[in-house]
Amino acid sequence: MYLIAGLGNPGKQYEMTRHNIGFHTIDYIAEQAGINIKKLKFKGLYGEGRIAGEKVYLIKPQTYMNLSGECVGEFAAFYKIPPENIIVINDDISLETGRIRVRAKGSAGGHNGLKSIIAHLGSDAFLRVKMGVGANKRGDLADYVLGRFPKEEIEIMEKAIINADAAVEKIIKNGVEAAMNKYNGK
Repeated sequence: MYLIAGLGNPGKQYEMTRHNIGFHTIDYIAEQAGINIKKLKFKGLYGEGRIAGEKVYLIKPQTYMNLSGECVGEFAAFYKIPPENIIVINDDISLETGRIRVRAKGSAGGHNGLKSIIAHLGSDAFLRVKMGVGANKRGDLADYVLGRFPKEEIEIMEKAIINADAAVEKIIKNGVEAAMNKYNGK
């Protein structure tokens, strides 16, 4: 069983922002797998179904980014899902727009959503699919990640979402190493 969490912020004002790429990716994964994300539990919208033959819970924490761990931690504890079966999809400003990077574990790297998940799980050994949203070249970081993608980056991010979906399926089917080898840098 896997828990797949896409990070973002709830609310219309945050739709299509860089910080919400995790939500958009979860929506795409759900659509491809025929999973409805309409139930509310543990401060998150979720749906359950199967990907690559495995039972999965797809969740979108509704706690706002900085408290994502509340939702992920409660889901993991209730369903007894170990960190190595948790996949978190998040934005990453250190990656070029549209690039993805799969990781088996690691630090929060300054990402408050990941910091919260690490704190609530008591572990950094959960899987990550990091979505490159480009570097903030000027101005305030919060303004940047809460900003919308410019028109010329939307198609790039649509391809990244497709690659992230494939990477998640590869992780479940063949393991994190296989996904890292195939998708890192794409």
